[in-house]
Amino acid sequence: MRTFVLRARAAPTESRKLLASIGQEAHPEILAHTLMNAIFVAQSHRPDVTVYLVLESTRDFSRTIRFEANAMHDIGGFDERALLDKIARALDASTGMGKDETRPVEPGVTVRTVAFERLVQELAGDHQLFVMDPKGTPIREQVFDGNPCFLLTDHIPMPKKTFHGLERLGAKKLTLGSRMLFASQCVVLIHHALDQR
Repeated sequence: MRTFVLRARAAPTESRKLLASIGQEAHPEILAHTLMNAIFVAQSHRPDVTVYLVLESTRDFSRTIRFEANAMHDIGGFDERALLDKIARALDASTGMGKDETRPVEPGVTVRTVAFERLVQELAGDHQLFVMDPKGTPIREQVFDGNPCFLLTDHIPMPKKTFHGLERLGAKKLTLGSRMLFASQCVVLIHHALDQR
């Protein structure tokens, strides 16, 4: 099982705001590109992949949308608009939720009011955590055991205090090269590296 967590610090948790911010400073299109590259391959989708999108621009609680490739049936297309509509539907389903509640949206898709830090604490129990860092271990040299979980961010870097918390959870720094890449590009390179093993 491969797991990807995208922390989208600028992404609105209200569906109308999310869709209205396409191409603006929040760059919600990063969510769609990352989801597409994590789950889809030519004429099919990847099995055994889970993607968590954590949207943090909110007046109440972060929204974490979970996509499980094995359980998804009606993907409805893999273009940017179709995937953003799927994310927007999950946000609509989360209306009125209290802290740390979970709701099903459709097969393979759930939404939960949980913060990035709490989600990663839970994943640390049965996943090998990796965070992208230019000074990390090159991916070709890294040994992967069990269920790797890759922690990514949108165009806003993670705060330094987050890195300290991830280290305490056992997260290892991983590099894909010296150049800063989009999260969606990282996903492609990670899949490629693991596919070669």
